[in-house]
Amino acid sequence: MHNRRFNLEKEKAVPVNWRRGMFRLWVLISSAWIMGWAIYFSIEYISGASTARQLIVAPMILLGPPVALLLFGIATRWAFRGFDIDDRA
Repeated sequence: MHNRRFNLEKEKAVPVNWRRGMFRLWVLISSAWIMGWAIYFSIEYISGASTARQLIVAPMILLGPPVALLLFGIATRWAFRGFDIDDRA
């Protein structure tokens, strides 16, 4: 049997860009949230079941949780940067 030598340098782990990945995940989840509620409010409005009060609350329901999630992510990043040894923050 022939022994093969594998190039160990090719098997190095690729660095992960957590900041970009988490931002893209936030965009995906936020757009799904907004689209889901927008469809729900559209169906309610077309059927005539919605009131003027619900139309005032709609922007808060659509945009509130995604903005809160973004702020939570920024605060989490800030907190974890506090554990960094080299003080670049």
